[in-house]
Amino acid sequence: MKKNLLLIACLAGLSNLPARSQQPADDTSVISRIRQEALDHSQVMHIAHYLTDVAGSRLTNSPGYERASRWAVKTLAGWGLRDAHLEAWGRFGQGWSIEHCSIAMAAPYYMPLIGYPFAWTRGTSGPITAQVVLVGDLQVDSIRKLGAVLKGKLVMTRKNNAELPSAFKAFAERYSDSALAHLGDTYMIGKEELSGMMGLIDQWRRAIRLLQQLGAAGVLYSSASDRDGTVSASAWFTGTKGAWPDLPVLALAREHYLMIQRLVADSQPVRLQLNVQTRFWDKDPNGYNVIAEIPGTDPTLKSQLVMLGGHLDSWYAGTGATDNAAGCAVMMEVVRIFQALHLSPRRTIRIALWSGEEQGLLGSHGYALRHFGDPVTMKLLPEQARVSAYYNLDNGSGRIRGIFTQGNQAVVPLFRQWLAPFADLGASTVTTANTGSTDHFTFDAVGIPAFQFIQDPLEYETRTHHTNMDTYDHLQADDLKQAAAVVAAFVYHTAMQDDLLPRKPLPQPGPWLFDLFH
Repeated sequence: MKKNLLLIACLAGLSNLPARSQQPADDTSVISRIRQEALDHSQVMHIAHYLTDVAGSRLTNSPGYERASRWAVKTLAGWGLRDAHLEAWGRFGQGWSIEHCSIAMAAPYYMPLIGYPFAWTRGTSGPITAQVVLVGDLQVDSIRKLGAVLKGKLVMTRKNNAELPSAFKAFAERYSDSALAHLGDTYMIGKEELSGMMGLIDQWRRAIRLLQQLGAAGVLYSSASDRDGTVSASAWFTGTKGAWPDLPVLALAREHYLMIQRLVADSQPVRLQLNVQTRFWDKDPNGYNVIAEIPGTDPTLKSQLVMLGGHLDSWYAGTGATDNAAGCAVMMEVVRIFQALHLSPRRTIRIALWSGEEQGLLGSHGYALRHFGDPVTMKLLPEQARVSAYYNLDNGSGRIRGIFTQGNQAVVPLFRQWLAPFADLGASTVTTANTGSTDHFTFDAVGIPAFQFIQDPLEYETRTHHTNMDTYDHLQADDLKQAAAVVAAFVYHTAMQDDLLPRKPLPQPGPWLFDLFH
């Protein structure tokens, strides 16, 4: 998930808060050892291989998520972490998976097509061949006017933007120094914008239900991704039983969608062959996060926590490599480094790999409700006061270039100091700008210092995010090794400080923005 919310904390008076940094005498030596272990003895790509190639796609409550989460628990326990387990966070609903998917154009000539069903949609109940009908828009009134004409047809809407973007601009890029110096808020979204999006989605839902009543064979959408045959495959629903009509809804690669649109607009009869088999999983409606700890050693501080994590769930057209096996592999590598170096943190370190992030931060939000408090009422639980920081990684496979402090000005001097040993690896930027729409926002919303690292964008937004191209081969090994070194240093420093990290003023009680998803 990659959009954000408006900052919900008042920032007044933060510059007067102290930022104390009392580190052990051998601090420099420890950071050097962390760096060497991360860069020279890394297992991050081995971890990523298991989370992607072996587990497959990881839609929450799907077999792929279960494979990945159980492997993560077993691996963390094997490294010696304490109480590695799957922890239920609340009701999610049905899992879903693709059992078979083949899409081809049968007329005016044969051509295989690139496409995927939307998550939680039904399949075709066997092979079908159906004619394509082009409609102006997917509105209830427009569909009613066509009526019986749509029976047995595949319905597609006219896409007004019928040109692909120029290929002269590279897919991947790294931040320049000037871009980092002027980095602003990223992935920001407000309640009105999100509410408008959900209103549009509700219109689509009603239109698709009407198409089902009229006997349509299915609905075709153009992929939101428009580069080189990539298909952005996601959904408008979670696993709530009965939320989707019993009608196949498919996303096609933009090039193939536009080709079919031109043919139909030119009065050329187009028929597609479909065989799409999907499966719903009802065994357990609860969602689960992966949780494990490295116990603290200081008698006074071991009850306090330093948390790190990323979301383990993914979409399904690829294997969720850059979103977000990359972040999970880095965070697992961080705790492996601690165990390999036999480090003894003063505070307890807790790793969390979340589910349900793609449907609205569900796993981390459910966890926060049970451990820290409710952002709607701001009634906080005792454990909230014991968390020094939460560190998150969920912006692809790019190396870390710095960190967003979410308006927490008091941590800026401290974070600059902690980044200094990694300046030669490109990590030096500390910004008070905000980023969001991933799991650190859950912690920020209940007043816990929570941070997402700045990462080089690479091809995340242009090619891999939520698409069939999000596979292991698009991971950058050297970048992930560097990220593990930086995160491990931040976790170490936070675990060894005499004091908890300084906090912003508590947010005001208010609606939880992502409730709009449901």
